[in-house]
Amino acid sequence: MSENWVEVLTGAIVLAVAVGFVIFATAGTSGAVRQGEYSLTASFSSVEGISVGTDVRMAGVKIGAVTGMALNPATYRADVSFSIADEIELPDDSSVLISSEGLLGGNFVEIQPGGSPFNLEPGAEIVDTQSSVSLVTLLLRFVGGGE
Repeated sequence: MSENWVEVLTGAIVLAVAVGFVIFATAGTSGAVRQGEYSLTASFSSVEGISVGTDVRMAGVKIGAVTGMALNPATYRADVSFSIADEIELPDDSSVLISSEGLLGGNFVEIQPGGSPFNLEPGAEIVDTQSSVSLVTLLLRFVGGGE
């Protein structure tokens, strides 16, 4: 009888650890702008490889996260909203692009600051965007002779 209790206790501990991992994994991808951050938007022709919770980086340093994505039915483009840390002030001529960490790495949103003396206001849209580049499309162009 004591062996059954040991098995039940071990199973309960394993289940509790699994629930803890699930809670931890979903806590970082809530999609909401937290205190100390402000929201910006951008429109892309393709957002392949990113999702809600994807890092937003500048010079390789994480400064925010993607908080929402939706298809704009009027323009057929993907509208992306993301949060940026309050202490980061972006010039209004900054650009945003979807970059890759490498051949096997994931994608992230990269912000390249401009040189304007005026900064983006919370809720503003970054107009200068570059969508993700599909590796399959590049390989097909290379094999097909650059067409």
